[in-house]
Amino acid sequence: MMTGKTRNRHLHLPQRVWSKRPRIRPGTLPGTLVPPDEPRPPARISVMRFSRESFEEREASTVDDAAALIAPGGVTWINVDGLDAAVLARLGERFGLHPLALEDAMNVPHRPKAERYDKHYFLVLRSIRHDDGLLDEQVSVFFGEGWVITIQERIQGDSFGAVRAAIRQGRGRTREAGADYLAYLLLDAVVDAYFPVVEWLSERMGNLEQEAVASTASTACLLEIQHVRHDLLTLRRAVWPMREEVSALMRDESLLVAPETRVFLRDAYDHAVQALEIVESLRETATSVMEIYLSAQNQRLNEVMKVLTVIATLFIPLTFIASIYGMNFQYIPELHWRYGYLWAIGLMVATAGTLLAYFRRKGWW
Repeated sequence: MMTGKTRNRHLHLPQRVWSKRPRIRPGTLPGTLVPPDEPRPPARISVMRFSRESFEEREASTVDDAAALIAPGGVTWINVDGLDAAVLARLGERFGLHPLALEDAMNVPHRPKAERYDKHYFLVLRSIRHDDGLLDEQVSVFFGEGWVITIQERIQGDSFGAVRAAIRQGRGRTREAGADYLAYLLLDAVVDAYFPVVEWLSERMGNLEQEAVASTASTACLLEIQHVRHDLLTLRRAVWPMREEVSALMRDESLLVAPETRVFLRDAYDHAVQALEIVESLRETATSVMEIYLSAQNQRLNEVMKVLTVIATLFIPLTFIASIYGMNFQYIPELHWRYGYLWAIGLMVATAGTLLAYFRRKGWW
């Protein structure tokens, strides 16, 4: 159950802030790279070149410096942090990237997908992490013969730390396989990053489920449930097409994807299906928790209304008795009686007691 401190913190939940992302303006020609309206920090380019015998990692100041490191017999991974139209245009010129793919990489967000061109593949991934909230980022992956290019929307942080560590240490097949295997590792890292988010949302859902049935549940609980449902919808929009994307890579018979890599893609597909099943289960749980909260609120309201109804029902005959003896007629039998007051009070008490006994016998009280 959420503590009082956490509950009070959620009483004034901040509105979600939607970042301004580049958008295609109506009438723009296909393949046009539209720079963002607001200024952005310059893109950061890092390069990893590796093979079975060698490894090199460095920062590159320009695309040409990064492309100069490409050599036969190994794999070169060029990572671009930040969306820069000039950098993407130069990448398209040096590597022959399709303008439509570059447009999708620049103008985010897009639905995850896999597209094959003549000499390269283009993948759109949705990387989702949590750090005091849900971080949704598009990662665009281009890979061809001996090279991989990743374009990340944000400059700080990603899900590829384990992949970089494996390349540096030469674990597994990271330095022996080709660019298609590296693309698989990046895709699998994005899929695996969904599970900590799912676990975090599952823990939040468990706390909300306990709070929903508590007598102290407030409107903040309802708002938090709605936020969790929104986060689950965001996660579902990422996981659902990722499953289709991995399946498309598995079925495609392109020479850019080796048969050995397709075996590993089956494992990534299983992970995506597993994550999707958990997300769907959590979405159903979120709906159930909201129904539980509303039912509990209605039950508490019914209890209050029952008490108020019993009190009002008790006072109806008492008001009737008081109104009779409050009339200003001259000849009322008990008007000049010595025990008239006690008689009226006793009659009211007896009437109320009789009603209470009747309500209790019927189970209404």
